[in-house]
Amino acid sequence: MTRALLVVDVQNDFTEGGALGVVGGADVARRISGLLARQGDTYDVIVASRDWHDADSDNGGHFATDEQPDFVTTWPVHCVAGTGGAEYHPEFATDSVDVHVLKGQGEASYSAFEGSTEDGTALRDVLDANEVTDIDVVGIATDYCVRASALDAIHHGLTVRILTEFVAGVAPESSETALKELSDAGAVLA
Repeated sequence: MTRALLVVDVQNDFTEGGALGVVGGADVARRISGLLARQGDTYDVIVASRDWHDADSDNGGHFATDEQPDFVTTWPVHCVAGTGGAEYHPEFATDSVDVHVLKGQGEASYSAFEGSTEDGTALRDVLDANEVTDIDVVGIATDYCVRASALDAIHHGLTVRILTEFVAGVAPESSETALKELSDAGAVLA
């Protein structure tokens, strides 16, 4: 068994004060850093994903440019590549991260499995190369990118655990619904 940790989108724009700030996001960043300090060496590979949207486009309709965002499929401008909003939250200690994945480059993207490393390697290829069988998922937001990433991990044949103490969602109801969906799909809520 080879275990990975996937840290989803712990970025400034997804924490308090950001373009799409989630309540509890900064606390999740701190908690994940604590997890890494205490248990980081129990993981064979640690991956962190980031939204990394293009500045000069609507990113496949992901950014609402002509009308108000609906906060379902269209969003305010966020996590633009190279800006402070796209950077990891300062409370998230990234020194033990082995692989950085960028997603949403010019298109709508929720799952870390839709992203790739800077050299173009897809996340599933990174995990396959490291013979990962089990993956723990943490990060932001429970009801969007954590959900999509965990579902893709399940579809990729991985054994998935959601570490619920280390996630933050947009809203309590939709986060609860997402966690139930993940559990029903086979993820373990730990």
